[in-house]
Amino acid sequence: MLNRKINHKTLFGRGRIYLDHAAATPLRSEAKKVMDRFWDVDFGNAGAIHTEGVIAKKAVADSRKTIADILNAQPNEITFTSGGTEANSLAILGFINKLNETGKRFEEMHLITSTFEHPSVLQCFKYFEGEGAQVDYLNIDQEGIVSLEQLKKIINTKTVLISIMFVNNEIGTIQPISEIAKIIHNFKKRQPQQTNFPVFHSDAAQALLFLPINTQKLNVDMMSFDAQKIYGPKGVGALFIRKGIEINPLIIGGGQERGLRPGTENTPLIVGFAKALELAEYEKEKESQRLTELRDYFITEILKKIPCAKLNGSPEKRLCNSANIFFPKINNEFLVIQLDQKGIACSTKSACLTNKASYVVNSLGAGENRGDGSVRFTLGKSTTKQNIDYLIRCLVEIC
Repeated sequence: MLNRKINHKTLFGRGRIYLDHAAATPLRSEAKKVMDRFWDVDFGNAGAIHTEGVIAKKAVADSRKTIADILNAQPNEITFTSGGTEANSLAILGFINKLNETGKRFEEMHLITSTFEHPSVLQCFKYFEGEGAQVDYLNIDQEGIVSLEQLKKIINTKTVLISIMFVNNEIGTIQPISEIAKIIHNFKKRQPQQTNFPVFHSDAAQALLFLPINTQKLNVDMMSFDAQKIYGPKGVGALFIRKGIEINPLIIGGGQERGLRPGTENTPLIVGFAKALELAEYEKEKESQRLTELRDYFITEILKKIPCAKLNGSPEKRLCNSANIFFPKINNEFLVIQLDQKGIACSTKSACLTNKASYVVNSLGAGENRGDGSVRFTLGKSTTKQNIDYLIRCLVEIC
C-alpha cells in the first residue's frame, strides 16, 4: 500500500497552497475547541434523561437554534444529516417516496432539475426517471446560468418537485434562486385550485459560507447544507424543511430528528457546525470582499498572461472564491499533478465525480472538450496575493 505523506514544506521552501476549498475546508480552531469536550467529557447520549444526556441534548438544541436563527427558520425546520449528499437524498428521495406512499404513482409525477447539478441530486432524479417519473433537465447557457424561460415553458400541473442548486460546485456560478421561486409561486397562483406543488429544493452547500441565506426571503421549501464547506467538521450537514412539507426518512430505527433521521445525534459535530456557521456569518461581508479582489486579480492576470486560456462561466455571477479556467490542449489531470508537485492543491472537477471528465463544464455548450482541459481553483481564508502570484508563475511556466 502506497504511503504518501504530504510535505507541507515543499522543495520550493514554502508551505503548500491549498486552492480546493470547494471540496473541503480545514476545521477552524474555534469550532474544534467547542467540539472537544463533547468527545470525552460531556459525551452523553442526547436521548438519555440523566445529567450527561441532558447536557448533550441542550448542546444539540442550542446548536439547532443558532443555525435556524441564521437561516431565518424555526428550529424544528432543521434536520441534521451526515453532510450535503445525505441532505439532498433526504429531500428528494424522502419527498417523492412520501408522495408515492400517499397514492401518487411515479408515472403521474413530473420533476425538474438542471443538467449541472451535484451527482447526489442528479442520481436521485435519474432513479425516479427509471421508476417511470417524467424528468426535465434545464439547460444552462455559456455563462453557466439555468434557463428561466425553459422553466416557464415546462412547469405544469404534474410538476411536483423542482431542485436547482444555489451555487454550482465546479464553476461557481450563482443561480437565480429568488427568480425561480417567483416563477413557481406565480404558477401556483394561476391554478384554479390551491396547490402546494411544485415544491422547491435547493442544494446550498457552496452558498452557505459567502451568500446571505434567508429561507423566508428566498422562498425555498427545502435547502441542503454541509459543514465541511464552511470550516466546520466533516460528517455533518443539515436540511431545512419548511413546516408543512412531509417527507419519509431514508432509514428507520428511532425517533431522533423528528423521526426523519434515526440514530444517536453526533453532538460534537453538530456543535462544531453551529460554531463554524456563527463565525462565518460574522465574517461573511469582509471575507467575501477580500476574496472577490483576489479572484478578479487572478482571473485578469491569468487570461492576460495565457491568452488562450478561458474562464468557464459568468465573470460576474459567480461565488467570490471561485475560478474555473479552461487551458486548451493541456490535459487537466497533468496540470493538477504538475501544480501539486509545486506545492499547489487544486482540482479538475467535483471530488464526488470519479473517472469522468466534468459534465458540468461540458454542459456549458462551448465545445472544445472543455471538460478535459479545465481546472477549478477555489480560494479560502489562508489565500494571499503572494499565493496567487506564485500560482500564476507556475501556470505560465507549465503552459
